[in-house]
Amino acid sequence: MKDLHGYQLTGCNAQALAALERGLQQFRCFRNDPLASADAALEASPELVMGHVLRAWLHLLSSEASAGPVARAALESARALPHNDREARHLQALELLVAGQLQLAGRSLEDLSIEYPHDVLALQAGQQIDFFTGDARMLRDRIARVYPAWSPEVPGYHALLGMYAFGLEETGDYRLAERLGREAVALEPHDAWAQHAVAHVLEMQGRREEGIVWMRGNRGWQEDNMLAVHNWWHLALYHLEQGDIATTLALFDEAIDGHRPELALELVDGSAMLWRLQLRGVDVQERWQGLAERWAALADDGCYAFNDLHATIAFACAGRDDLVERVRQAQARAQQRDDDNAQMTRAIGAPAIAAVLAFNAGQYDRCVELLRAIRNQAQRFGGSHAQRDLLDQTLLVAARRSGQASLASALETERQLLAAQRSVH
Repeated sequence: MKDLHGYQLTGCNAQALAALERGLQQFRCFRNDPLASADAALEASPELVMGHVLRAWLHLLSSEASAGPVARAALESARALPHNDREARHLQALELLVAGQLQLAGRSLEDLSIEYPHDVLALQAGQQIDFFTGDARMLRDRIARVYPAWSPEVPGYHALLGMYAFGLEETGDYRLAERLGREAVALEPHDAWAQHAVAHVLEMQGRREEGIVWMRGNRGWQEDNMLAVHNWWHLALYHLEQGDIATTLALFDEAIDGHRPELALELVDGSAMLWRLQLRGVDVQERWQGLAERWAALADDGCYAFNDLHATIAFACAGRDDLVERVRQAQARAQQRDDDNAQMTRAIGAPAIAAVLAFNAGQYDRCVELLRAIRNQAQRFGGSHAQRDLLDQTLLVAARRSGQASLASALETERQLLAAQRSVH
């Protein structure tokens, strides 16, 4: 039996196919519960290799240590079944990612996509890995390579446009990124990734009034969506940059943190927003406590340096030295491993945490020293340009508070000129 793109599915029947396709479409939009759909597909056919594959990807791409054992079990189940070449390539990429080899997993998916350009899951998983490693060029080029093989008649075309839009935005092609992102959302209003790609364009170009209209004008991304908190974060960021602190805090309290998130993907947004508010002198002290309590379950993860930084921000601001120490011990263990996160932690993650702790302790000179050493390589530990701006904003405030007026003025000039340059592209 074949999927909607004509690719052969090992161990499939009609009921399993319907559930699998439902899960894949849900994942393309980051909405509803694709994991439940994958489970339903496997209940209909335990021999469905791509059901196990989807289940493994959904867990591994959460960037949480607790997802590892579940993903490994799904991988082992799939590996024990007969599988074709495309499925084998997915298994190879999963094996590499389970082993912490993000770069090699991403490259394996590159090769899969070249041979099977309509495999949206491979493209999506690959782009998520590019995001984790901060590889802006591959965020774009992974999709560019297969773009000519697609057309509006191919199922999932909106997802291809949305992914390409995000890659184009991260490489500075704002005009084309915006056009393709808007086209994707017009085709599928629930495509949260495409919505998010345009949100990035509008943020990078300082078009915040337009950004507010864009985010509030489409409710599709707000409904039962795994990316909803991050998109609410983008909306709050527009208001913050406009100096509208009241609306920013309301969005934090209601949409970003109101449901008490426990997923790292959502907790990152909470830490990032409160830290930006605090840098502006806004008193958010009571909000740190609940956020830190929910981060606590992930304090020992040490599997993704980007998450570790945002967890530590919450712990430090909440005065939870015990949890800060747990993160630092987890990072020490992580640096002993032979995987990509060990390199990310050594190069960027650990120094960034040291800088945040120095800032929080009022050691602004030390914070400046640490951040100046890593800011030009910060993409190496993942995230987007908009997210990593947290480090630049911290450096600027630390320079001011340490009395380094000339450096602070230079950094401010740099930001102003970059914003002006982005606005014309």
